[in-house]
Amino acid sequence: MPTSVRSFAKINLGLKIGPARADGFHELRTIYQTIALHDVIKVDLQRGTGIEIRCKDPRVPQSESNTCWRVADRVMRSARTGGKVVITIDKRLPVQGGLGAASSNAVATMFALERELGEPLAPEERLRIAAEVGSDLPLFLIGGTVLGVDHGQEVYALQDLPAMHLVVLSPAIGVSTPQAFSAWDALVQREVELTHAGAAGTIEQFGSAVYAWLSNGFLSTGVPADGGDRAENLLLDLVRAGIENDFERVVFPEHPELREAKSVLEREGAHYASLSGSGSTLYGLFDSAEDANAAAERIRAAGYSAAATTSVSRAEYWKQLGSQHLALGTWP
Repeated sequence: MPTSVRSFAKINLGLKIGPARADGFHELRTIYQTIALHDVIKVDLQRGTGIEIRCKDPRVPQSESNTCWRVADRVMRSARTGGKVVITIDKRLPVQGGLGAASSNAVATMFALERELGEPLAPEERLRIAAEVGSDLPLFLIGGTVLGVDHGQEVYALQDLPAMHLVVLSPAIGVSTPQAFSAWDALVQREVELTHAGAAGTIEQFGSAVYAWLSNGFLSTGVPADGGDRAENLLLDLVRAGIENDFERVVFPEHPELREAKSVLEREGAHYASLSGSGSTLYGLFDSAEDANAAAERIRAAGYSAAATTSVSRAEYWKQLGSQHLALGTWP
């Protein structure tokens, strides 16, 4: 029988871009957070050879360029086994939306194919394959709240943040991540020429801001020192720490409708709103599920594509993937 696995989205809580490196990547710092919106990946191991991608969304490549194809190829070679791998993608997340959909799809394919083969990969082999295929893949081997460094592929599990209620707003445009990085490099070069100091903010400053955000006003137990609501205090600290997504500085001028979409979230009551990744998806954080649902309804009435959802903790992430994977020893 085919194996189906949920493929969860992520948002970025801040994203700091460092200078371009000799290897073509940029040094990054970000906090990833998995959320409940998801695609569904179905994998069927059949007789024969090859890899087949099936998806009704014409924007999803069905060739070797698809991250699911590339992961399946590596898993089969690592397992030293044969067969035809049929991967069906039930696409619900936006394409080129900054929610990590393609990366999440690939990791879900890995988990489902392991189940089909009846043999889990070693954790280090899983990480090797994920890092080879794309920078965002390793975070989906952990789930929950995750610190991403290097070019995003070096990941560290953080203590889960409190449950968040959010509205995800998906404009009907796609943003090219390579083009966004190119625009960032051009911006940095202009600022260097003007000020001889480079773009405002550094990787190290982002690290300090994150540390202050996560630790300010909290006891080691995670209870607010002032006795207030932990989730509310974290949202306020997020804003006070100035944690932002650098991509907004180059994506918003190119796509002013995205700046307006962020303003829509703020006008509807979001305490914090941001682009996710390089976009085009934006999200806003709200006090409660009721507030998020009401805001999403108003935003949809205004003509936007919007959905209310919640963050997904690490434990819930693995529970939703299915106990069969945990039984196979696939905890990263």
